[in-house]
Amino acid sequence: MDLKGSLTSLKEEGCLYGDMKIDTSVAWQGNLTTHQEDPPAKNLFLQDLSKLEGGMSSDGDFSPRALPLSKDASHLPKQLHVSQKGHQLEGNVQVWSDYLRVRLHPRSIFMIHQYNYDGESSQLEAFGQGESLLHDPTYLEELEDRLHFYVEECDYLQGFQILCDLNNGFSGVGAKVTELLHDEYSGRGILTWGLTPVIHNVGVSWKDFYRLMNTVLGIVHLSSHSSLFCPLSLNGSLGLKPEVPVTLPYVHYDASLNYHSSAILATALDTLSAPYRLHSSQFSMVQLADEFNSSGRKVVAAGAAVPFPMAYGQSLPDALCSYQLAMPWTPLSSCGEQKDSCCFAQSVVLRGIGKENHISNLPPGSQPKSALHVCETGEEVLGSYLHARCPGTFSTSYLLQGPCKVLPPYPQFFSSLLNKQGFLLDKVPSCSTAVESIPVLTALQSSPALYSALYSLYKELHRVDVRRWASFFSAGIELYDFQEALHELRMLSQCYKTSSELDESEDEAD
Repeated sequence: MDLKGSLTSLKEEGCLYGDMKIDTSVAWQGNLTTHQEDPPAKNLFLQDLSKLEGGMSSDGDFSPRALPLSKDASHLPKQLHVSQKGHQLEGNVQVWSDYLRVRLHPRSIFMIHQYNYDGESSQLEAFGQGESLLHDPTYLEELEDRLHFYVEECDYLQGFQILCDLNNGFSGVGAKVTELLHDEYSGRGILTWGLTPVIHNVGVSWKDFYRLMNTVLGIVHLSSHSSLFCPLSLNGSLGLKPEVPVTLPYVHYDASLNYHSSAILATALDTLSAPYRLHSSQFSMVQLADEFNSSGRKVVAAGAAVPFPMAYGQSLPDALCSYQLAMPWTPLSSCGEQKDSCCFAQSVVLRGIGKENHISNLPPGSQPKSALHVCETGEEVLGSYLHARCPGTFSTSYLLQGPCKVLPPYPQFFSSLLNKQGFLLDKVPSCSTAVESIPVLTALQSSPALYSALYSLYKELHRVDVRRWASFFSAGIELYDFQEALHELRMLSQCYKTSSELDESEDEAD
């Protein structure tokens, strides 16, 4: 679901089945004047992709057909994964469809024409606006119809993954969608990921209060109707004055570009969700949620090492032993750095390490450097490391050999110390090469860090008179409902409070 103006060169009906010709004939017999607008120009990547995967139709749109066999292939584009040359998209993308490689089904894109993607007017900027959209029978019936269409195509329906903006009116849309799924598909997993773009602190304005109120309402409602809810963002925090974006040691990303930040978050999400998406896995979405849901803890925090820092040829025990004082991942849920390794439950996934590097392979008679060096399998190495770092924590770990592919249109923002497979080199090579894959480590945690993150959001809004922003409440949300949500956020934060946390002043809280 997206807003008017967000597709640029992508047609609303997609292009999976080529050109969907629409009958434009008219019955009018008199003089007729036709006004035709040129289609938005495609960037070089999309043009080459269209040629590579099936050719171009007469109007420049993708049209799947077999490419003619020819001994002279000089006129065809080179394979896109060979080089990034000519596809540096940083200055050529504005929206997600500008770097979309997947061909979408005609019923995939659901446009909301009532609001604009860009501009100053008709913006979807408040929770109540988004919630009201699905009170409209036109939108609700269309959504239900599309849901039923896809559900009927499933051989086995585990559940639903929802990716939803938290900072704007889409938090309200997501709240109604999760409520609909919760009511219609009881017993199925609903994993919701609340996304927030990098926010640049240039002073507090009414837009920041709108963003904070949307975030609070989104967290409360989305977690209420989901099996599990996880905020995802590169922001250091989600408050009125966000902390600086997180840093990744071997990724030089531009925080102002959604093209960069979305690539990092997508890499983390692709790895976090791998255990229940694999055909070989016996693990389901519901089982994952059940691991975390004890004592009302339906909010989890994510972390990732993109890429997992491991030297070329190094063994997994040696790589993990270098992280005895700090966890090897970076927080991606705007909860700040965790004070210690303690958490209630966690699911950890490591991918991209070859089987030959899973264990240390010590020569006979050698003294092992650590307990990890005597493990007999890679799974045992990872499990032992987590047990040593997080004693008493319920941990599940998964070791997947397949790396994360970072072929075009993935941005090439990696350190020059990485080789083609994403492993660290001793020194910068004389001839640079594009990174094609990387090892990735992710963690999904029910962590005490969520207490301070959620409670700080509560305090920031509890201190102000939200009635000052009457236009926010005129969009559909009642003041009483907002105060109730604020109370629920405070109760939710208490689920993550431990005995080591400092007691908050009751006067401040009430």
